[in-house]
Amino acid sequence: MELGLEPETCNMLTKSSPIDVQPRPSNSKTAFHRSQTLNYRNGYAVVRRPTMGIGGDRLHYNQLSQAELDELANKAPILTYGPLKQAPPAEFVPAHVAFDKKVLKFSAYFQEDVPISMEEHYRIRQVNIYYYLEDDSMSIIEPVVENSGIPQGKLIKRQRFTKNDVGDHYHWKDLNRGINLTVYGKTFRIVDCDRFTQDFLESQGIELNPSEKIPLDPYTQLRKEPVRKYVTPSDFDQLKQFLTFDKQVLRFYAIWDDTDSLFGECRHYIIHYYLMDDTVEIREVHERNNGRDPFPLLMNRQRMPKVLVENARNFPKCVLEISDQEVLEWYTAKDFIVGKPLTILGRTFFIYDCDPFTRQFYKDKFGMPDLPPVDVTKKEPPPVKQELPPYNGYGLIEDSAQNCFALIPKAPRKDVVKMLMNDNKVLRYLAALESPVPEDKDRRFVVSYFLATDMISIFEPPVRNSGIIGGKFLGRTKVVKSFSPVDNPIYYSPSDFFIGAVIEVFGHRFVILDTDEYVLKYMESNASQYSPEALASIQNRIQKQDLPAPELESKQATGEPMVQGTEEPKVQDLDALIDQIHMHLKDNPCKENLRETFQIYDKDESGYVDRETFFKICETLNVPVDDSLIKELIRLCTHGEGRINYYNFVRAFSN
Repeated sequence: MELGLEPETCNMLTKSSPIDVQPRPSNSKTAFHRSQTLNYRNGYAVVRRPTMGIGGDRLHYNQLSQAELDELANKAPILTYGPLKQAPPAEFVPAHVAFDKKVLKFSAYFQEDVPISMEEHYRIRQVNIYYYLEDDSMSIIEPVVENSGIPQGKLIKRQRFTKNDVGDHYHWKDLNRGINLTVYGKTFRIVDCDRFTQDFLESQGIELNPSEKIPLDPYTQLRKEPVRKYVTPSDFDQLKQFLTFDKQVLRFYAIWDDTDSLFGECRHYIIHYYLMDDTVEIREVHERNNGRDPFPLLMNRQRMPKVLVENARNFPKCVLEISDQEVLEWYTAKDFIVGKPLTILGRTFFIYDCDPFTRQFYKDKFGMPDLPPVDVTKKEPPPVKQELPPYNGYGLIEDSAQNCFALIPKAPRKDVVKMLMNDNKVLRYLAALESPVPEDKDRRFVVSYFLATDMISIFEPPVRNSGIIGGKFLGRTKVVKSFSPVDNPIYYSPSDFFIGAVIEVFGHRFVILDTDEYVLKYMESNASQYSPEALASIQNRIQKQDLPAPELESKQATGEPMVQGTEEPKVQDLDALIDQIHMHLKDNPCKENLRETFQIYDKDESGYVDRETFFKICETLNVPVDDSLIKELIRLCTHGEGRINYYNFVRAFSN
């Protein structure tokens, strides 16, 4: 079978380079390695035709060009008989290999509303849209602008964007200049693309729209406008000031008096004024155990504005530094004068002294020879006299006053010496109730005055068939006189109790009718405490006891009073008195061995004993002979010659 070849193909086959004659290899060859046939291009392994053989010998190969070799490879001889053989198909290349690292870049922008700002209503934000050809994914990235205050960078991470509700995704055929791209509810306007993107789309037969310009952001343009007025720099040489006044500091001693505010106090500070740059520094003076944190500086070193411009009142001083354009006048050295207040950042300091260097500087610079220090030590105010609030009338005033002295009131102090000296010393009086009610005329009361505590108690002896329940009428308490003021009460004292005296106790008036012998002895030993009227009543009481019976009866018959200012007390019968004593002593134990003791001393069994023996027995057995009722019983049981019938006396102490 004959092969039919084209003339052009035959010419290409006949073209060959002359054969190079190489000398035969010698036995001295030492390298027998094979040449490399593999190579890497753009990260992929490709086959390479070797040019050197084993041992480094040059290979004999056809000198045809690569284009001629490719054309020759595609040529197929036509058979003499039958159709020509089809050319082999092109080699398959996957998309991730063909479009690897090939990205389309589009420039776009979107408009964002700003509803909470008075200076801008909307904002133009520029973005870059990247389309990755290898997997048809896209990403949107916003270039980062320094100090923009907006979170920037990757807005939408790399993914396939959905373009409709059916679920179709955006393809590079859908992208072009001058179109809107809606992604996740936000519309992006594509205005331009790079050179590679333009060439790729045009190669695929897509006609690109003309490019557009990104509109300007109004707020950014507003910030670029000149808003400050430039001031011509002054002729003052700051370098000369620095070299002249370097390391020269004025020191002032000042106080900040904040005592007018709640929990305020007077605090001391040191103000430093640096002459080299007119800056001010304030340091706080700390004392030991003052309870404050030891911060070294109250105000850091800085220039202090004195007068601000009108528009700088709302200047954010806590965020930004005040420049020369916001200040009309700064504090200088002439503003710091000893003896005058100075307001710095809303706080008023009073300068009361300075150091010797500062005095000399003011003398040389401003002609102030005398800067006397000011005494700022405050004298202790006189102690305020504590006055008690007005007494409300409840309880004792001493107990109520303790609530003003301590949070937890304590019992008022007692006169311990008086309590020890007058312990168990009680003055007893027989009193009648002064009342317009007829039933109260015959009521009798025993008023007891306790010398240890100056308290008064009133007891009413029960009387049978009187219709009045006797017993305790008033417990132990201090009784205030009716005419005494409420805030300074005057209590009843022993000098107010005598025969014929009227005692008003909480609205009830009592007339003293009689006393016991202990009261008579107490008044005789303390006569200086009593008035002449009280002593006269006691003398009449003693004269009444010393009068014989006939004379006493004659005085009673004539109606002559025994005691000045009082009536003769009514004498009760013996049985009624014994019943009263039974009721009075019902809480005390009965003296069971009282009768046996009297019978021991009654040798002749007459039923009488003398007064000395009687009182000796009563003292031994603790019989309350000082009680007014007991004294009345002793008087009724006493007969002539000082003898006492102890049978009737014992009846009062038996059941």
